[in-house]
Amino acid sequence: MSKANQADGTVPQQIDALRTEIVHHEHLYYVLDQPTLTDAQYDKLVNRLKALETEHPELVTPDSPTQRVGGKVKDGFAKVAHSRPMLSLDNAYNEEELRAWADRVRGALHSSDVLEFVCEYKLDGLSLAVEYVPGSHRSSHAGKQVTPAAYLDRAITRGDGTTGEDVTLNVRTMHTVPLSIQGGKLAQLGMPDSFEVRGEVIMPHRSFQRLNRERKEAGQSEAANPRNAAAGTVRTVDPQIVARRGLEFCPYFLFVQRDDLYFQEKQHIFEKQSDALNVLTDLGFKVNPNRLLTSSIAEVLSFIAEAETKRDTLGYEIDGIVIKVNAVAQQRRLGFTGKAPRWAIAYKFPARGAVTKLLNVLFQVGRTGKLTPVAALDPVGIGGITVGRATLHNPDEIARLGVRIGDYVAVERGGDVIPKITEVVEDAEHPRGTKEIVFPTHCPKCKEPVVREDGEIDFRCVNASCPARLSEELLHYASRGVMNIEGLGEAMVAQLLGHPLNDPVSLADVEAPDAPMSLDVRDAEMVEESNDTTADEPTRTALVHTVADLYTLTTDDLLKLERVGPKTAESLIAQIDRSRSAPLYRVLLGLGIRHVGERTAQDLADTFGSMDAIMTATEEELVRAEGIGPIVAKTIVDYFSIDKNRALVEALRAQGLQFTAEKRVVGTALAGLTFVLTGTLPTLTRDEAKARIEAAGGKVSGTVSKKTSHVVAGEEAGSKLDKARDLGVSVLSEQDLLEMLGK
Repeated sequence: MSKANQADGTVPQQIDALRTEIVHHEHLYYVLDQPTLTDAQYDKLVNRLKALETEHPELVTPDSPTQRVGGKVKDGFAKVAHSRPMLSLDNAYNEEELRAWADRVRGALHSSDVLEFVCEYKLDGLSLAVEYVPGSHRSSHAGKQVTPAAYLDRAITRGDGTTGEDVTLNVRTMHTVPLSIQGGKLAQLGMPDSFEVRGEVIMPHRSFQRLNRERKEAGQSEAANPRNAAAGTVRTVDPQIVARRGLEFCPYFLFVQRDDLYFQEKQHIFEKQSDALNVLTDLGFKVNPNRLLTSSIAEVLSFIAEAETKRDTLGYEIDGIVIKVNAVAQQRRLGFTGKAPRWAIAYKFPARGAVTKLLNVLFQVGRTGKLTPVAALDPVGIGGITVGRATLHNPDEIARLGVRIGDYVAVERGGDVIPKITEVVEDAEHPRGTKEIVFPTHCPKCKEPVVREDGEIDFRCVNASCPARLSEELLHYASRGVMNIEGLGEAMVAQLLGHPLNDPVSLADVEAPDAPMSLDVRDAEMVEESNDTTADEPTRTALVHTVADLYTLTTDDLLKLERVGPKTAESLIAQIDRSRSAPLYRVLLGLGIRHVGERTAQDLADTFGSMDAIMTATEEELVRAEGIGPIVAKTIVDYFSIDKNRALVEALRAQGLQFTAEKRVVGTALAGLTFVLTGTLPTLTRDEAKARIEAAGGKVSGTVSKKTSHVVAGEEAGSKLDKARDLGVSVLSEQDLLEMLGK
């Protein structure tokens, strides 16, 4: 019998015993992966504690295991300044670059110094700073104080490296983050009761796979990868959802008293990074056990090679190895550059890939009618993710690759995220396919002819009533950055258009309608066989025919759909209603006018001030606006000359959407400068970088030209960086950009 179930002892003593036992078993289960209780036995302990705390609410304490999950976040996440910047690391991509870094480190230290490196797996997730502060509360023993102790005070996302978001309520739900650490443990380890832990929030593969099963069963689109799923979960406003997602926090740095790295001003608490990692483990955190302590770069390289071979069997994502100088005193002498420590570097793995067979090519019909070829692949595992499709972009890319149906192709998750075909594989084991990829002459969905205009590389369906176009229009309208209607994903849109759950409205096979072919594709969600004459027909009456119809939906309408319950229906209706307050430029963006992206929509709203003024503007008036050229101006005039489009605008007006623009306050630090973003930036997302540039008066373009002022390049920058160098355009790092912004 466990001590918590003993009949003797006062109620406060029983509560304290239960808490101690539950915390012990949570550590065994979530941190050490060595559970000794069944789920039923664990639940029995927790339920007993909940019952006692309900009977005696005066004995509830903030660090009780029952208090991990709180109420929803209100009014978004507050911005919080970091105790010190969360800097990025410089990268090495090969042995030569790694050895060059090690030589620089050795050259900056005394020749007599013994140089030791600690190597750690570079987990692929969301960086987080977790702060603990001293405090005390009354234990369940009446009148007795428990002091000193350290309590979880705040958890902050990386953000821009200087300021992040306060996600404390969500991080409290993670069982790998202790809610408190008692004074006895701190004293034993020589730790103060105020410190900060930095690490990575990850979603293990098992949690990611469970999440996607649940989303698929609910008719929602699947998450793209564990990293995005972890980042999105941490920013979810409902901690109960976070608690179910199985996130883990894995620390890699320990700071004390908000001073330099794991030491006070005059006294080193830890002399080495390896010591700090051991202390974090002893404090109850889940420190990744895969690390190496060595003085040999040759051994570092062997560790890297071994990690790469284990990568697909770890059960979580890693994208490299972090190598740090182990001695804190040497770290202090080496110091920092403007953007990264000199004493650490990240060795980045190459993009992961595999060879598989191209079984077919499908065509996705976009909201502007563009037909995009999508490769249907024999499903293959790449880095713990099953890849069943990859983009082929356009006819020019297909010609460049020389790819045919039946070919074996090399597939990579570019940037470890986006699947793409890099080449055709041809050898004795991989014979070439024989069927050429031919673009259809008619839209695979509406059967109307497709056209390819002079000077363009894409084929387009010009039927404005094409059901596939409407599907993409709805998805575009609801997407983040446009009207941001959460819950309106592919499966929901399919049902709103009268199709069964998981029927892919916008994908069809490669052949024109008059030339059906048999398919051997195993990804059933992605493929419709052309010889099924009923595949394109709705199975029920469509609930929406334009984006304006979204605002006439009721919860009763949604409850008639498959797998939609009251909570889901009410949430979606609330999200749709909230979108009525989106600013004018987002409404313009939501219309899906060709060539009108976010920047152009913002320029139109700023210049003309109202939807009516934009609708009645001539081409001559439009080209006088900032950022509007003749082609865009003609497209806008053509759009509003169509009765159907004007009727849509009036329907949206009747639903109370915003048709006038608010004046924006724009800075001048980057006025007159044009930027192009390429690659993955260390701390900023593309959207965050773009918003900062535009808020400071700058412009962001998608293409590099002689008129480009600066290209901001991150990791795995592509052809835009090459073009910038060819044209002599200034290339900046993220840190350079932040310095220009004065932040």
